[in-house]
Amino acid sequence: MYTPSPSRYDHSDTLYRRCGRSGVLLPQISLGFWHNFGGIDPYERSRAITHYAFDHGITHFDLANNYGPPYGSAEETMGRLMDDDFRPYRDQLFISSKAGYDMWPGPYGNWGSRKYLMASLDQSLRRMHLDYVDLFYSHRYDPDTPIEETLQALVDIVRQGKALYIGISRWPLDKLKMAHAYLKERDVPLLIYQDKLNMLSQEPIEQGQLDFCRQEGIGFIAFSPLQQGLLTDRYLNGIPADSRMSRGSSLPSDVLTPELLDQLRAWNAEALASGHTLADHALRWVLRQEGVTSVIVGASSVAQLERNLCAIKK
Repeated sequence: MYTPSPSRYDHSDTLYRRCGRSGVLLPQISLGFWHNFGGIDPYERSRAITHYAFDHGITHFDLANNYGPPYGSAEETMGRLMDDDFRPYRDQLFISSKAGYDMWPGPYGNWGSRKYLMASLDQSLRRMHLDYVDLFYSHRYDPDTPIEETLQALVDIVRQGKALYIGISRWPLDKLKMAHAYLKERDVPLLIYQDKLNMLSQEPIEQGQLDFCRQEGIGFIAFSPLQQGLLTDRYLNGIPADSRMSRGSSLPSDVLTPELLDQLRAWNAEALASGHTLADHALRWVLRQEGVTSVIVGASSVAQLERNLCAIKK
């Protein structure tokens, strides 16, 4: 039987941040299940990573319906983890899932219709062996579905008790403002907005979403803070044979231009001069942005997660 560390909350005054103006506290670093927790990944490795996370106060696990691969398998891993280890600690966990991208064939397995969002969440709950999620997101804005339909589905999901809070991810600023107003009027306030934010990708700052969230008391959670590994020391001397970039999957090799490599090496020198790694430097940069509640990190090993946690220890 898994017994979590009794000291996991010893530094809660520095580990957690308030999510906007809500009652929710989230760890500065949250664990994402986008990669490394799917059906193709060793379960015992996933189990070791989640144990280490919870043992160090990471209470927020971020999932989505199509995380894997294959689709749905990250949530199945979460369900197995609940049964094996985390059921006694369910009320100490903050588990999120999302729907909005391709999940199953046909016209009802994608985007933002009421039918898709509700059916997807029901499937997610079955896969994760949960009665509810703490947070459910619209994963992306759907320009072809009336915004009221998407938002009312989110309202009704909360009222049905299938989610405690609502979030949205990667919506344009004008639609974010409409969502905030609509949800607030129906007493289901928008808890959090999720978007990509890192030293190389600053659209939520440039386009105004981060500032709007800060002003309105909405939490902000950043994903891809290390730009899928680019903002680490992994690519400073070229493309490693076992890297994501070498596999040509979600990180194409043509992004590593000579100009970018020069910039990465300059940032690495700055980090080393201050006693940090480049990854520390990049994570700390995101967490320094006013209004950011948490950053979502992935991990392919316990050692990698341990290194990422150094960003909030120094």
